[in-house]
Amino acid sequence: MSGHSKWSQIKRQKGVTDAKRGQVFTRLAREISVAARSGGGADPNANFRLRLAIQRARESNMPMENVDRAIKRGAGGGDGAALEEVTYEGYGPGGAAILVEAMTDNRNRTASEIRNAFAKGGGNLGESGSVSWIFEAKGVITIEPGKRDPEEIALLAIDGGANDVKPDIDAFEVYTEPSDMEKVRKALEDQRVSITSAEVLMQPKTSVFLKEKEAVQALKLVDRLEELDDVQKVYFNADFESDILEQV
Repeated sequence: MSGHSKWSQIKRQKGVTDAKRGQVFTRLAREISVAARSGGGADPNANFRLRLAIQRARESNMPMENVDRAIKRGAGGGDGAALEEVTYEGYGPGGAAILVEAMTDNRNRTASEIRNAFAKGGGNLGESGSVSWIFEAKGVITIEPGKRDPEEIALLAIDGGANDVKPDIDAFEVYTEPSDMEKVRKALEDQRVSITSAEVLMQPKTSVFLKEKEAVQALKLVDRLEELDDVQKVYFNADFESDILEQV
């Protein structure tokens, strides 16, 4: 993954597949429940994490009754209260660093499943802290410029408090500090800029270039990890030729 754009390409291409698997709503509901249980309660106006989770649910066309149910479950206990957040770290083919964010009600089960996925995918699960230092949290706002002048959008984003703006194949990516993302998003929306998504992601500070065989293996390992029910997000720092995405 060079910078963040390759991951964005993967994310968009995989979005349809994930929806077909029925995983998107489950992951969103878990995130909403945990957000409602911690860091500000069930009021999205007072809970930034919950507000962000609800926004992502809307972007994915999740029915509001599902959202409300997830909030109540998290705020009132039950299934939401049993979930805990766990981060796993490891290495994939070619030495690519992989960071896995999970939500689970059974740490032993989740750790076993993730360890097996790493082993079968040609990687290995590492100790806590082994690769987390390679990544840093960033707010990432994806914009479809349409007929708007790209330079105008970039200036609006920077004026709104963004750190950087990078063009992608069919979109723009606006980078912010996590605490500034909501402010930048609102500034862009006030200027009627079309926003596709906004979320806090872990961005790699360095990357490892993989040859074709290792890149394909690494992407398949990421896919194997994402298929696990308890896994919320997977990040990795591999860089490779863009046409390899089409093969996978």
